[in-house]
Amino acid sequence: MHTREEKIQAFGRLLDIMDNLRERCPWNAEQTMETIRPMTEEEVYELSDEIVKGNGQGIAKEIGDLLYHMVFYARIAQEKGDFDIADCIDKVCHKMVFRHPHVFRADGSLLPEGEAPSAKEIADTWEIVKAKEKDGNKTVMSGIPDTMPALLRALSMQEKARGCGFDWKDREGIWDKLKEECREIEEAADAEELELEFGDLLFTVINAARLYGVDPEAALSRTCGKFRRRFDYLERKVREDGRGFAGMTLEEMDAFWDEAKSKGL
Repeated sequence: MHTREEKIQAFGRLLDIMDNLRERCPWNAEQTMETIRPMTEEEVYELSDEIVKGNGQGIAKEIGDLLYHMVFYARIAQEKGDFDIADCIDKVCHKMVFRHPHVFRADGSLLPEGEAPSAKEIADTWEIVKAKEKDGNKTVMSGIPDTMPALLRALSMQEKARGCGFDWKDREGIWDKLKEECREIEEAADAEELELEFGDLLFTVINAARLYGVDPEAALSRTCGKFRRRFDYLERKVREDGRGFAGMTLEEMDAFWDEAKSKGL
């Protein structure tokens, strides 16, 4: 592992590279926060993918790519006179000190080591602590971006509500709620109501996964992977049969699907 000095030098090198690219590379010079944003979103998903795979070197690469983007945004803001990378770092440091009063004093110095609250106790009061911040979000939910994918947004909203103490007392109670949502789908009067009720059902399923300690994004991703493997097997068998999908019955395709399941796909 690198020393602290080497880490600081590496970050300084990144700042130097960004300065040179911004001043001497036509493509980099033309970029704005708006043009970089879609690429940043892609980098976040690439990092997530490497974490799921458990690929250490891949994770390191994607963290570097994402860090480059953060430095890029800060450099653009610096040119406008809005802020620079030091402001960004200072803000997050101040925030972390404020949100961890069991570790730091108000001036940032460390408290003596002693009995600290449990991880669950910290998580359960997290949103209450955040609400006390001078420049924090005006409401608990205001920090959740509307552009976040709906599944992740639902999970984030539920976690924030839990952090304020608004959560199910017993996770088993969620199953009656799921049954209720299914009934309301069956009773929907029109397309608009049907969409709303399906939304309620999906939100409740995500809540159930959270209550049982399951990451719904990871769970759904695994199911998508499983569906793809089995469908790829089905498609291969259909091609080998020579008739194509149009020439096969659903029962015949189901037989190949079951065969894929029996093979552990």
